[in-house]
Amino acid sequence: MPFLQKSLVSLACVLASTAGAVVAGELLDSHAARAEALLLVEVDSGKVLLGENATYPWYPASVTKLMTTYVTLKALRDHRINLDTVFTVSTNAVAQQPSRMGFKLGTQVTVDNALKMLLVHSANDMAVVLAEGVSGSIDKFSDEMNAAAKRLGMTQTSYVNPNGLPADEQITSARDLAILARALIREFPEYDYLWHIPSIRLGKRIYGNTNHLIDSYQGADGMKTGFICASGFNLVATATRGDKRLIAVVLGASSAAARTSKAAQLLERGFTSSSPLSWLMPSLGTVDALVPVAASPPNLREDICGKNHKHPASDDSDEEPVAGSSPDDPGGQRSFFLSSLHNPTPKGSALLTSGLTASIPPVDVYIGPARAPGAIVTAPAPRKKSDTAVAAKPPGEKHAAKPAAAANSSTANGLKPWPGGDNGSPASSPEAKPEAKSEAKSEAKTDTKTEAKPDAKAKHAAATKPKPPPPAPKAEAQ
Repeated sequence: MPFLQKSLVSLACVLASTAGAVVAGELLDSHAARAEALLLVEVDSGKVLLGENATYPWYPASVTKLMTTYVTLKALRDHRINLDTVFTVSTNAVAQQPSRMGFKLGTQVTVDNALKMLLVHSANDMAVVLAEGVSGSIDKFSDEMNAAAKRLGMTQTSYVNPNGLPADEQITSARDLAILARALIREFPEYDYLWHIPSIRLGKRIYGNTNHLIDSYQGADGMKTGFICASGFNLVATATRGDKRLIAVVLGASSAAARTSKAAQLLERGFTSSSPLSWLMPSLGTVDALVPVAASPPNLREDICGKNHKHPASDDSDEEPVAGSSPDDPGGQRSFFLSSLHNPTPKGSALLTSGLTASIPPVDVYIGPARAPGAIVTAPAPRKKSDTAVAAKPPGEKHAAKPAAAANSSTANGLKPWPGGDNGSPASSPEAKPEAKSEAKSEAKTDTKTEAKPDAKAKHAAATKPKPPPPAPKAEAQ
C-alpha cells in the first residue's frame, strides 16, 4: 500500500475517534462544554450529517406542539375535522400558563386560527383547545400522540400533555424530534406555510414568531421552539437553499439567543459542507437508524433557572447565555458525528441578519366562526392597497358590515379580525365602542332627516288640496 494511502487511512481512524472533541469546541462557540443535544439531518434522505448526544432522552418543552400539530393535521386528513371547525375554550384551556392567548371561557376558535396561534405564539391554551376538540380530552389526545410517535418510529418519546408543560413522563430525544419534523414536512406539504409565519395579528396586537431564525437566517422556514427549566432552551429548525432542505435540532441551550445561534451554525455546516477529504469520515446512516441510549433525561433546572439566574418561564426569551459550570455528560461519553471535514463555521450571530423586512406581513387571526366558510387561504399573500373588501358574513348574521369596519379590514389573507382587544372580541375592544356610538348617532340623524321630508310634503299636500263637497243628506233607517 503506498505510503500516502496508509497515512490517509491512519488519519481517518484518528479523526473518527476524535471528531467529537474537535468539532464540539467549534459548535459551542468556545463556551464550556455542557449537557446539550445537537443533530443535523437532510430532509429528503434522512441522512445524519452531524450530531451530539442525539439519542439521549430529553424533556421536549414546547417542541411538543409539533406532535400536537401532527395529530391535528392527521385528523384533518382523515376528515374528522376541517379548518373551519370551531372549538371552544374550556376551563382547562383557560388555566394554562404562561405562554397563552388568554381567551375567556367559552370563546370559540377555528382549527385554522388555533394552529397559527399555537405555532407562532406557542400558545399553551390553544394546544389544549385543539387536544380537547380533536379527541375529546387531553388524555385521549395524548394517546393519539403516543400512537403516532410509535408509528413513526420515535422509540424514545412519550407524551402526557399537548403543550410540553413540565411532566416527568414527557420525554423525547433529538433523534425522535428530527423524525417527527421529517414526517410533518413529507406528509403534509400543503401545510408547510404554518412553520414559517413570521407573525400573527389579533385585532391591533401583533405576536412575533418565537423562532428567531425566521427572517433572520437565509432560507429558514420552520419549525418550533421550546423552553422549561428542566430542558433548557430547545429548537427544531428547518431551512432550505436550492433543492436542499435541512433539519437542525438543538436541545438544552443556555438561552434563546444561544439556541438560535447554534441552530444557525448547524444549518450553515450542512449547506456549506464540501471537502475533498469527506470520504475519510465513516457514514453515519439515517436518523431512524441511530441507536437510542438508555438513560434518564438530564435536568437542567439548577443550571438554567437556579437562584443565581432569572429566566422567564417562556420560550420566547432573549436572555444572555447563562455563565457557570455544566453537569457532567450523562453516561460519561459524548457521541459527536460528522459526515465531512470543512473550515470552521462562523459564529451563529454572524450568520443572522437583523432588521430584515418580513417575508410576509402579519397573518390575521381572529376568534369565532370562519368569516368566509370554505374560503380560508392556506398560503398567505402580501397585502395590496386594494384589499379592503369585507369577507362575507357567515349564515345567520343579521347585519352587513359597516363601511367604517370595511375600511379597517385589509388583511394578508382576506379575513377580517375583530377591531382590537387582547382576546380579539368586540366586547373587549375599547376602541370599538366610540366608533359604534358615532355610527349609531350618524344613522339616527340620517333616518330622522330622511323620514322628516315625506311627512312635510304630505302635510303641505293635504293643506292645498281642495276639499270635496259635503255629501247629500240621507234618509234615516226605518
